[in-house]
Amino acid sequence: GIDTDLSKAARKTGLFEEHQQNISMLTLPIDWDDNIFLPFDWSYLAFVYDNTKLVSPPKSFDDLVSASNDLKLIIQDPRTSISGLSLALWVQYLYGESAQEVWAKLAPKIVTVTKGWSEAYGLFVEGEADMVLSYTTSPAYHIIAEGDSSKSAAIFSEGHYLTVELVGKVKSSKNKKLADMFMSFVMSETFQEAIPTTNWSYPSALKTEKLPQVFIDLPTPAKAILY
Repeated sequence: GIDTDLSKAARKTGLFEEHQQNISMLTLPIDWDDNIFLPFDWSYLAFVYDNTKLVSPPKSFDDLVSASNDLKLIIQDPRTSISGLSLALWVQYLYGESAQEVWAKLAPKIVTVTKGWSEAYGLFVEGEADMVLSYTTSPAYHIIAEGDSSKSAAIFSEGHYLTVELVGKVKSSKNKKLADMFMSFVMSETFQEAIPTTNWSYPSALKTEKLPQVFIDLPTPAKAILY
């Protein structure tokens, strides 16, 4: 699908038209003024760890970069993975011209770079690394679906990169009325209430009190970062 890191390229294709939906109910941690793409869910990128094994996780991105090379990480390839691309942008946002130096310091800690999120997370769960690139909402899956509270997301003081997943209306569609109905449904409480425990993300248009308690209790970054 399309997320915020791909929306500029998608917009440039000219394939999409304005969604014309009411976005006043959006509950994103950023202001949203995109008239082409409609957000349906979101989460913060984060490094997830096993809190029964890693008792002192990094408290900042600087801490992660300067940590001992004994700390083992698994990340995803930015060429084939949305989360991998988001990490590249996160590093670029925080460090700018020093990004290459940061990658050089991270390299010895990286066990492997996978094509996608599933491969990376699977290796982490199997104990192949101390931390894996994932999302702040990932622990909710383990708590709700498995009754396992051993997974946590490390919250960094500099802020966390935001991933927002989007839906758009194709200009050439022969079913524009149906498309409008579907996009309206995406914004409905019925659709939004299904997001947390199916896509394990925050819904984009649901009040906090409507979220499962586990999501309400998840630690959240002080700052949302987005290019």
